[in-house]
Amino acid sequence: MKTINMIITFFIALIVAGCSASGMIYDLAADERSVTAIASDSVITSTIQKSILEAGDMKILDISVYCYNGHVYLVGEYDKIAQKEKAAKIAKSTSGVKQVDVRLFPKKQNDACGTKDNLLIKGKLEAMILADTDIWTPIDVEVVQCTIILLGIVETKEEMASIVAHAKSVEGSRGVISYLKATQ
Repeated sequence: MKTINMIITFFIALIVAGCSASGMIYDLAADERSVTAIASDSVITSTIQKSILEAGDMKILDISVYCYNGHVYLVGEYDKIAQKEKAAKIAKSTSGVKQVDVRLFPKKQNDACGTKDNLLIKGKLEAMILADTDIWTPIDVEVVQCTIILLGIVETKEEMASIVAHAKSVEGSRGVISYLKATQ
């Protein structure tokens, strides 16, 4: 019963997030995790996002939460170190979480890299990945302060290396941090 509830919660979360049915089916088919793991990870992600929002002193848009097989990644920016510490504490105390990696950058005033630059870098990389017929697995891409952060589980080390190589070739990027893992 718990598994069914997790799966239903997962599909509701995808629909609410605005995912199309065809996109959702492709992502599920191409994902290297089991449907149960995907559902469990979605519940963990939603729980952490809700707790961050309820904390009140953090902006949910500043921190993105990703979870793969119980491994949580917090990516984004913070105003005060206490916010970073609180987000990590929330993630670590969430049921089902096995490990937490925090990649939160302190916000910079008057940084030459802004939202437009981050979006351009992300768009360039996603276009490269889509154009590469050897890359089949959907991944998550975050760009924070012009630093590319790659997240997800891919099928092979070759696929992972191709994605990282594309990321390193994106003009305007300040660097690449890869949290990609290969199943083979």
